[in-house]
Amino acid sequence: MFSKEFVKIGIAPIGWTNDDLPELGGENTFEQCVSEMALAGFTGTEVGNKYPRDPEVLKKALSLRGMEIASAWFSAFLTTKPLEETVRAFIKRRDFLFEMGAKVIVVSEQGHSIQGQMETPLFDNKPVFIQEDWGKLADGLHELGRLAQEKDMDIVYHHHMGTGVQTTEEINKLMELTDPNLVSLLYDTGHLVFSGESHLEVLERHFDRIKHVHLKDVRTDVAQKVREDKLSFLTAVREGVFTVPGDGSIDFRPVFQLLSERNYKGWMLVEAEQDPAKANPLEFALIARKYIKETAGI
Repeated sequence: MFSKEFVKIGIAPIGWTNDDLPELGGENTFEQCVSEMALAGFTGTEVGNKYPRDPEVLKKALSLRGMEIASAWFSAFLTTKPLEETVRAFIKRRDFLFEMGAKVIVVSEQGHSIQGQMETPLFDNKPVFIQEDWGKLADGLHELGRLAQEKDMDIVYHHHMGTGVQTTEEINKLMELTDPNLVSLLYDTGHLVFSGESHLEVLERHFDRIKHVHLKDVRTDVAQKVREDKLSFLTAVREGVFTVPGDGSIDFRPVFQLLSERNYKGWMLVEAEQDPAKANPLEFALIARKYIKETAGI
């Protein structure tokens, strides 16, 4: 179905140690994380909060395990802070990822975001961008896109729960406002399904902009509880709203079929933030790798 020449399979470290909730997996080391990723059959990863920031140290640790860096998250504050602040932080992130051989930089606008607020109801208090926000976001992303291209890299925008770009309508608007030569899209199945969107509709409509994929599954019973009980995003994570492909409600076969038919090129990364005390990271990494082999043929 997929060519190993063009598509690589990786996994994010967020199942071992959580960036937003550092106490989740606080006991798990970087070495354990990347060793178990490799043991489960993955060849790439994104950067987590325990990863060495010295490129040579990180390269050596990964090369020993046959691993490489696919990308890393970058928090932009284009709607709430001066552009220069985001640009300075972005250049630092870009240069580190360039040294690590990554081709894309994951960007998410965190201005007005509630994803890190423990008590804020996720659906009732979702931020909604006004016209001024959209203008700042589009202009800022164009600048980040230009800076990325100086290193022959691309930015991929991460639509995300609890932010101003979460719904299909908001993704559509962002894609309309931005130059496809400067701003690409990260496609995340879990965030779309959790939000109540049609993940296949977004994939079909914006395939030509998609240069990075997160394979995240959803436990729909937990997602429903989050809505009904007015829980926050972080509480949803603690409750287990996300899981790995093959363990939740999403049938990934149509996703893989569409990506394959349209000749997707790039990384597909399992990303499922869970409490490692409840969901053993190696066990769930193995579940995901087996499922992807069986359903995507890679």
